Amino acid sequence: MSVISINQPLGTPTWIDLGVPDLDRAKAFYRALFGWEYEERSAASGPFTLCLLRGRRVAALRPVSAADVEGESWWLPYLATDDCDAVAKQIAECGGTVLLPPSDVAGLSRTAVVTDPVGARFGLWQGRTLPGCELVNEPNTLVRNDLASPDPGPARRFYAAVFGFTLDGNDDLPGFDFTFLRRPDGHEVGGVFGDPAARASRWQTVFEVADTDDVAARAVAAGGTAGTPEDAPYGRMAALTDPFGTSFSVITRPPAG
Repeated sequence: MSVISINQPLGTPTWIDLGVPDLDRAKAFYRALFGWEYEERSAASGPFTLCLLRGRRVAALRPVSAADVEGESWWLPYLATDDCDAVAKQIAECGGTVLLPPSDVAGLSRTAVVTDPVGARFGLWQGRTLPGCELVNEPNTLVRNDLASPDPGPARRFYAAVFGFTLDGNDDLPGFDFTFLRRPDGHEVGGVFGDPAARASRWQTVFEVADTDDVAARAVAAGGTAGTPEDAPYGRMAALTDPFGTSFSVITRPPAG
């Protein structure tokens, strides 16, 4: 279990949210999948729902109109910063695009939504009363974000320039074009997959679960879809979608030790 109570270092994936066209259906699905409870809040941009696990905030759901839902829907990761405005400006200078400029969210944080030079969307999160996900790296919480892109080179250069990441290869995946993203302190925060078959560049979200096969079955029962669970180098994984077509993955990691 990892309890987070302070803002994370620059570039750390620290929060996730999802826009859904039917909030009640989304809440029912993710409750069935992860056991989440909910807290309703409101900001200048509109209402939103905080997702809770054991009373701690782990994600958010936002109501959006059906017309606003993209052809492919993905959880949006937010990277930590102590100065949202400055990093948003730097992103524009390094070839990215600011889609939603920095704004305050109900006293919880200051955020922006941006894209990198290959079109992958992500957010910036400057924690105020909420540092980000208050639980991570345990069942039913965020465990990992990676970027998949058919054109990974510009993305790697961009994240290194904006966030000071170092880039390392991965000997565990010799058949893949994969690069670790590490903070200057050496901590791994994610990676970039080069995937020529990818239709677009997307940040992918992985949730930890206690039993991948059980969660895959529950996803289908709750109105989503599930790929066949498979053993991977870091655990047993399955690709899921929610009832709106939102793609994400789950993993059961082997016991530590």
